[in-house]
Amino acid sequence: MKFFIDTANLSEIREAYDLGVLDGVTTNPSLMAKEGISGEQNVRAHYKAICDIVDDNVSAEVIATDFEGMIKEGKELAKIDDKIVVKIPMIKDGVKAIKYFSSEGIRTNCTLIFGPGQAILAAKAGATYVSPFVGRLDDISYDGIALIEQIVNIYENYGFATQVLAASIRHTMHLIRCAEIGADVATCPLKVITGLLNHPLTDSGLAQFLADHAKAAGK
Repeated sequence: MKFFIDTANLSEIREAYDLGVLDGVTTNPSLMAKEGISGEQNVRAHYKAICDIVDDNVSAEVIATDFEGMIKEGKELAKIDDKIVVKIPMIKDGVKAIKYFSSEGIRTNCTLIFGPGQAILAAKAGATYVSPFVGRLDDISYDGIALIEQIVNIYENYGFATQVLAASIRHTMHLIRCAEIGADVATCPLKVITGLLNHPLTDSGLAQFLADHAKAAGK
């Protein structure tokens, strides 16, 4: 399973990368705004800064919602760095844009997936990744994990190369459940990734080992 970090914060990206488990980054306009990044040139420079930290897979989202606009923006984003994956919304023109980018060898991440039919369309158009939103579905009393499992099963049925990127991951159990059912990727905040480190028995066990060592050493 690949781990992506869902942020535009360079310090968090470096921390996740230094941990040795980071496979990529996902961003969106909201995350850019949270870091105070605005203006086309500043946003693109920030994408480049992210690319300079990680090895691959930096999702950069288009703002346009029409086919021509998405193609123009997507091409410009792809020029920033070979690590860029163009993030496209699940709308009619978005599916058309994914097909175009696929034919041009430009990787795509189809975002705002909330149903299996949308995931099928994105895969048939040639998306590199689809991003079903687990937490946002849970927020409205739908089972986000069940959607991940459904998409994984459909893709396995037909041998789609598109990878299932579980997004809107809110906590460690979301992440673990996605791993159990075969999601290819999970993107989440840093605290979810580092949360996997935690277990009370690890803490108490380490404390006991250190205490025993100190006692044996006469400290």
